[in-house]
Amino acid sequence: MAPPHRTPPWGISVRRPGSSGPTRRTLLAGAAALGALGAAGCSRVATASNVKGGDLLDRLRAQGVARLGIAGEIPFGYIDKNGELTGEAPELAKVIFKRLGVDRVQPVPTEFGSLIPGLASQQFDVVAAGMYINPDRCEQVIFSDPDYQMLDSFIVRKGNPLGLRDYQDVVEKKAKFATGTGYAEIQYAVEAGYKEGDILIVPDQVAGLNAVEAGRVDVFAGTALTTREVVKKSSKTEVTEAFKPLVGGKPHVDGGGFAFRPTETNLRDAFNVELQKLKRSGELLRILKPFGFTEDEMTTLTAKELCGG
Repeated sequence: MAPPHRTPPWGISVRRPGSSGPTRRTLLAGAAALGALGAAGCSRVATASNVKGGDLLDRLRAQGVARLGIAGEIPFGYIDKNGELTGEAPELAKVIFKRLGVDRVQPVPTEFGSLIPGLASQQFDVVAAGMYINPDRCEQVIFSDPDYQMLDSFIVRKGNPLGLRDYQDVVEKKAKFATGTGYAEIQYAVEAGYKEGDILIVPDQVAGLNAVEAGRVDVFAGTALTTREVVKKSSKTEVTEAFKPLVGGKPHVDGGGFAFRPTETNLRDAFNVELQKLKRSGELLRILKPFGFTEDEMTTLTAKELCGG
């Protein structure tokens, strides 16, 4: 999963497992349409405001559309084969902004590493890309509370012959280990004692699945969601039970949410109010379920906790 990009607690910039490409986020089928969509979303909302907490929400209501920064990654935020905006974050944004009195959302595609700079330079109004919330990013933007949490799991051969359940098992049993380019799982394995130079780095979870099936490695590490989805088409492998990697000797859980400019606390707070209503009613899971999310990915974590405060 999900940074660049996902920056884990120790400050190393890595990509969210489940992605591929030069900036962590996979540009998927249908991405050829992104350029035109980006151009359509290039108009900017004026930022001058003397309103404490910002007046962006009022301005979005007046213009009737909110621009969403996305990075073309399934299942977080992407353009589907029919040219339609979808993904867990955009679909959730559609519901929440509608409740806030903003009728439409408009995608502004970019590379994942450009999301925070693009937000700061007014290219879009909110980052809706399932972005992991961590202290490094919290110094640059303000986040909604997370709409999902994410644990890790392994792709192993059927029957899990080495009995691999966590990174400590991988080290102790000297398993051949693989994960994706820039994935946070690299550092999780290194922290457990695995030598970084011995890790097989592959482009994404599909390549990881292929490596396990071919016997090139014993295990591929990724997020619980992406590993769970990719093994559905495999008769040779299975996914292990989701687990929390250790960071600084303590179990760690990642969580993703929406990013706003630091001046726009009014919009962020109003967004959070509606998000909490969706959590309490169970509507949030219904919205995210088509994208592979389960009850295990629902969370009561807050942005404050994930920001380290």
